[in-house]
Amino acid sequence: MEKRISGLLMALILLLTAAGCGTVESGRESEAGEEKKIQIGMSFDSFVIERWQRDRDVFVSVAKELGAEVNVQNANGVVEEQKKQIDYFIQKGMDVIVIIAIDPASLRESVKKAKDAGIKVVSYDRLINDADVDLYISFDNEMVGDMMARALVEEGIDGGNVIMIGGSPTDNNVPLVEGAFKRVMSKNRVTILDSVHADNWRAEEAAAYIYANPLKVAQADAIMCGNDDLATQAVRALAETRQAGNMLVVGQDADLAACQRIVEGTQVMTVYKPVERLATRAAEEAVALARGEEIAAEDMTTITSGAYRVPYIALEPVSVKRDNIDEVIIGSGFHLKEDVYLNVPEQMPE
Repeated sequence: MEKRISGLLMALILLLTAAGCGTVESGRESEAGEEKKIQIGMSFDSFVIERWQRDRDVFVSVAKELGAEVNVQNANGVVEEQKKQIDYFIQKGMDVIVIIAIDPASLRESVKKAKDAGIKVVSYDRLINDADVDLYISFDNEMVGDMMARALVEEGIDGGNVIMIGGSPTDNNVPLVEGAFKRVMSKNRVTILDSVHADNWRAEEAAAYIYANPLKVAQADAIMCGNDDLATQAVRALAETRQAGNMLVVGQDADLAACQRIVEGTQVMTVYKPVERLATRAAEEAVALARGEEIAAEDMTTITSGAYRVPYIALEPVSVKRDNIDEVIIGSGFHLKEDVYLNVPEQMPE
């Protein structure tokens, strides 16, 4: 009897041991599975500009569907903070780091650190200068400037005067947009009365300029604003001097407030950038890079960044004016009809 009990106890111990071993192995497989999950670090300039929140949400959603996890950090417009975030991503061993640069010229060493660690780097919307990034993806910024200028030409500014209130001087896209804008203005004999920039895209600087330069503003036929946030502040300042609606104002990003102004008649046009397409494409390419796949898209070209030739995907923006806002903005679901026509419900299409 004792031998039989002893045998049963031994069998029970072996069974429990085997079960225990199976649990441990299962845990290891789970851990291994987690380790294989693609890790993407995403450092944003800030969320002051309305569109960045859309970019973030779409990118994270698409990356998740593709089996990746995204760690989003917000640098709040502070360059040193963005550098710390990139260092943190490197320490965490991210597969890919996506950067919306505050000051592209200041991040080349951060990119080098990431590359030395074997991490892929995507320059999102703004090109990081003189850096060996694996991909630069943005909208065609020269086309943006061209569209702004042509909208003013269509409004009859030929031979007139314009003031340019641009975005951050450290943003690599700003000179691209402004260069294209100035070329069209020059061809149409338009005088640039003044050209200023808002540090870190601080929109309130547009209003401050209007208040501080009433004589120049009075001579201008139009104001080119680097984005719709700047346009919002400029139009508010113009409204206080009863010039809103008489001044041609253009911007970009198709913010809701800008679309409302277009149907109200206080802004001529905005440039719609389908950020869903940009963020989706960027997420897809980031995951592909993490998997070691080469980007061989038909729409990919290259762009010079200092000593480097960087793979470049440029998506096309869309000029939005009163005659196509219903189709482009409302038809795409970017903004709701009732929101766009909030202040002029009598003009809302059925």
